[in-house]
Amino acid sequence: MSRIKTAGQSLVELLLTLAISLLPVGSGLMIMFYQHDKKLEETARISVSEAIYSVDLALDRIHASAAAAMKLAGAACESAQAQLHDQIANAPHLRSLALTVDGRTYCNTLKTPYPADSIFPDATSQFRLALDPPATPNSVLLAYQLREDNLGVIATTYGMLLRKELRAFQTGLTLLLEFGDLYIWTDGDSRDPVRPSQAEFFQEGVSKKYGYTVKAGYAQGYSARETRLMMKQLFPSLGLVGIITGAITYWGMFRQRSQRTRSAASQD
Repeated sequence: MSRIKTAGQSLVELLLTLAISLLPVGSGLMIMFYQHDKKLEETARISVSEAIYSVDLALDRIHASAAAAMKLAGAACESAQAQLHDQIANAPHLRSLALTVDGRTYCNTLKTPYPADSIFPDATSQFRLALDPPATPNSVLLAYQLREDNLGVIATTYGMLLRKELRAFQTGLTLLLEFGDLYIWTDGDSRDPVRPSQAEFFQEGVSKKYGYTVKAGYAQGYSARETRLMMKQLFPSLGLVGIITGAITYWGMFRQRSQRTRSAASQD
């Protein structure tokens, strides 16, 4: 009977030791998962705000160029065109400048212009994306419209300006800019057959200055891949902590059992 009792006590001690050994491992993994998810969520939220700030600065330069060209609006194209070309030559961020009257382009630095009324649906629109423009097929331009009464200026830049701003966020996050019903991101735009995945920790924000939308999110499965990678890096350390904890626990119970055995033997 005493052997059965001793064996039962040993089994209980072994199971208790195993449970205590797994406790720091399980707790560490739970904390790691929680902190990882919070980090991804916070990164997405902060990146939206930072992207709006960064893109606004880039668009400010285009607005400033359009504002500088506005003094030529209404002037004859023969006298204004040379100054428009000079302005483009001195502004690397510009692709073209055009002057408009009543929404119709009458002077353009492009030999193959893009009709203004096909880009901007109304007079209040500011920034719009132009896909496959005649002068540069298979590309995307960002066009800006500035109006004063019936006169206006349209400034364009390559979509690469926007992609450059988005690529500054090297966090694994997929950032996308929406201008009306069209969008652009680091590796594509509205012409893509499939919209990029932003299924995990999705966040969005709207520029108060220019009205475009920034959408941010991680691709489907990104969090799981990152979690597996972290587990490979941290599990050996957590496992070692568990083994040490279990060994200390088992040693403590072994000493207590030895003391009880000696105490019982001395009483006999």
